[in-house]
Amino acid sequence: MLFPKKVKYRKWQTGRKSEAKRNRPATRGTEVTFGSFGLKAMSQARITSNQIEATRRVIVRTIGKTGSVWIRIFPDRPYTRKASEVGMGKGKGDPEGFVCDVRPGRVMFEVDGVREDVAREALRKAGTKLPVKVKIVTRK
Repeated sequence: MLFPKKVKYRKWQTGRKSEAKRNRPATRGTEVTFGSFGLKAMSQARITSNQIEATRRVIVRTIGKTGSVWIRIFPDRPYTRKASEVGMGKGKGDPEGFVCDVRPGRVMFEVDGVREDVAREALRKAGTKLPVKVKIVTRK
C-alpha cells in the first residue's frame, strides 16, 4: 500500500468544500504523458491507498509481463476514524490510512507496451475497483 514516508502533521482537518468547488475540473495531470492509454476520472472522490493497490494489481495481472504501468496519483492525505461503539466527544480519532483527492479530468493510471484491446480490458477492469466514474483515453 502507498503512504508517505513522513508527514508534518498526523491529522488534517476535513477540508469540506461546496459541491461546485469539489467538482471543478483538475488543472494538472489531465493528459496521458507516460503510456499510450490512460484511465481518467470523470467525477470527484477520495481514493484510498487500498483502492489504488487493488487497481494496480488488476492492471498488472491483465497486461502480463510485457506491459508497463504508471500510477499518477499518490495518497498523501491522512484520514481518521474513532473506534466502534465509542461515545461522542473525547477528541478526534486515530489516523486510519491515507487518501488522494481526485477531481474530474485527472489521469490516474497509464499503460503501455501491450495491444490496444488488452490495454482497454485492463483499464476497464481497473475502473470497477474505483469509486469514481472513469473513461479510457489515449495519447494524442
